[in-house]
Amino acid sequence: MATGVGGKNMIDYDPDLWDRVMTVNVKGTWLVTRAAVPLLREGAAIVNVASDTALWGAPRLMAYVASKGAVIAMTRSMARELGEKRIRINAIAPGLTRVEATEYVPAERHQLYENGRALSGAQQPEDVTGSVVWLLSDLSRFITGQLIRSTAVLSLTNK
Repeated sequence: MATGVGGKNMIDYDPDLWDRVMTVNVKGTWLVTRAAVPLLREGAAIVNVASDTALWGAPRLMAYVASKGAVIAMTRSMARELGEKRIRINAIAPGLTRVEATEYVPAERHQLYENGRALSGAQQPEDVTGSVVWLLSDLSRFITGQLIRSTAVLSLTNK
């Protein structure tokens, strides 16, 4: 859940919105994985969707950032448990991607991302899907519990 969750500082953030974001992004990720595991065979793979915001701490987006940090941590924990069943689980952390859900993001933030990347320009969904397909394939059969950043080497740690 990303749309409409940003723009307020931590003091003004609505606790009900916090709960909704956590329910969708954290609890939802756990429940979907829990439901899928009995249906998966040895060698299967799962890819969770995190966000680069959890790595640099985007301001005015606290619940989203915290929820995606939780997805990263859960992925690592799940990898330990699911490894016993030879099921791999990893996470992808895209940067700001041009999709309907990010239309609310101010143009200045989009420009900061697009101009700050080593591979400049807008990130499109297809810029993320290749990594997901690879993580789901046998080409990554010995990779689990990892976070793959799909950001074109953007680092906003000082912003």
